[in-house]
Amino acid sequence: MTRFRFWGHASLPVLCIAVAGMLVDQAFKAWMLYGFDIAARGRVAVTPFLDLVMVWNYGISYGLFQQEADLGRWLLVGVTLVVAALFWVWGSHATRKMQVAGFALVIAGALGNGIDRVVHGAVADFFHFHVGSFSWYVFNLADVWIVAGVAALLYDSFLGGPNDAAKSPSE
Repeated sequence: MTRFRFWGHASLPVLCIAVAGMLVDQAFKAWMLYGFDIAARGRVAVTPFLDLVMVWNYGISYGLFQQEADLGRWLLVGVTLVVAALFWVWGSHATRKMQVAGFALVIAGALGNGIDRVVHGAVADFFHFHVGSFSWYVFNLADVWIVAGVAALLYDSFLGGPNDAAKSPSE
């Protein structure tokens, strides 16, 4: 019988990467909000296709499931904690570096955005990509960590051999 464990051989690297990513996200958000004061500056064109803007996202990715009420906000915080905990357990037992990085980045992004929900009531987003009349959604570094983490996990899933899924952790 296998025991369910919260700490595994990959826990320390997952923890270090996740904390570093979360701290970078939160430091950048603090600088944008209070140092750079993006809300007072309005739209700042960085390149012909990238602007810095201030958008408060009360929902999840792409602005889905907007939650203006406190109940919705705290439900999203709860879901964030559950997802981070599940990825922590999974990542703590990861066997390859790409998996470790992927799980850690998703955790960093989820917690970075979760902190925003607790502190501000919504997620602070700043980066707006656009080309001509096409406008992509506005996002932040935590979103970048999540996308990079998922991409790393997907990439890693294609690196293994056809029988990797059938192997036990002790093999």
